[in-house]
Amino acid sequence: MYVPPPNVMSEAAVAAFLEAHPSGRLVTVGPDGRPDATLLPVIVSGTTVVGHLARANEHWRRIAPASPGLLVVSGADAYVSPGWYASKQEHGRVVPTWNYSEVQLRGTVTVHDDPDWVLDVVTRLTDRHESHREQPWAVTDAPPAYVRGQLRAIVGVELIIDEATAVEGKAKLSQNRSDADRRGVVAGLRAEGGPTAYRVAEEMERALDG
Repeated sequence: MYVPPPNVMSEAAVAAFLEAHPSGRLVTVGPDGRPDATLLPVIVSGTTVVGHLARANEHWRRIAPASPGLLVVSGADAYVSPGWYASKQEHGRVVPTWNYSEVQLRGTVTVHDDPDWVLDVVTRLTDRHESHREQPWAVTDAPPAYVRGQLRAIVGVELIIDEATAVEGKAKLSQNRSDADRRGVVAGLRAEGGPTAYRVAEEMERALDG
């Protein structure tokens, strides 16, 4: 991923981003050279990423043991109009762009067709997304025989991150513009409306205030 110096996420920022965005698109290449991509919920713990795929999804059958894989975790993104820049009135030398945040993790991928392994992943994913609820649902709330049946419909997948340089984070939030231009973009995004534009504006404000 191309990451200019102003857009590099710190290690702490990457960790916070992954905590806030618990799903990613797993990309691998099959034996015929054709790429496959599937969006799936994941848990990132240290150098390990775990999740699961539907058994009916041919993607997992095309993953050779320890084959290279890429997990793309995307945040909010939005179009930036040059009309929002304060500098447009000064010299007019402005063009459109796109603001976004993303983390990419590279490593080796292994499929786990083991009910106990998959049950552990499903339990961890469920606990993560239910823990904040007033009455959290647990896997153990369902009849054991029903859970076993549901587990037969999925397979586990694990990505082992190769090295520290295999994790890249990019926050493209107009850091190359003046504060006046950036505040103009924030105002423009808020006026644009919509949850995605609003989230990008929030991220830009945090970067400005930080």
